[in-house]
Amino acid sequence: MEACVKWVDGAQFLAESGSGHSLVIDGPPEGGGRNMGMRPMELLLLGTAGCTAYDVVSILQKSRQAITDCRVEVKAERADEVPKVFTHIHLHYVVSGKGLAQATVERAIQLTSEKYCSASIMLAKAVEITHDYEIVEVA
Repeated sequence: MEACVKWVDGAQFLAESGSGHSLVIDGPPEGGGRNMGMRPMELLLLGTAGCTAYDVVSILQKSRQAITDCRVEVKAERADEVPKVFTHIHLHYVVSGKGLAQATVERAIQLTSEKYCSASIMLAKAVEITHDYEIVEVA
């Protein structure tokens, strides 16, 4: 896996992935940025949420669950002092579908947390990560 981050101006950077996608990273005005893109720590959380959501959807589909939507809401706390590392991350899964089995949803979240999601498993070595979920029945 490869990627490149190139400085543009001020606190703005252009990030390019090895798969050919790009996005803007920027800081807040008080940090020299123009608020034109996401912050690096936000990207870390989004990457983690994307990784685990991908797993949960895949596991539920393979389990023949009638999943129609999956959302992972992330809340994180950071240290007050530099380096302002994450001290706690909470993942709240909102899984929607028709007749979803609670045990299967729980198992999918357990599998992503313990076996499949490289991002959350790596972060869990340094940060307390908790999770919960809700199942939304759709007609």
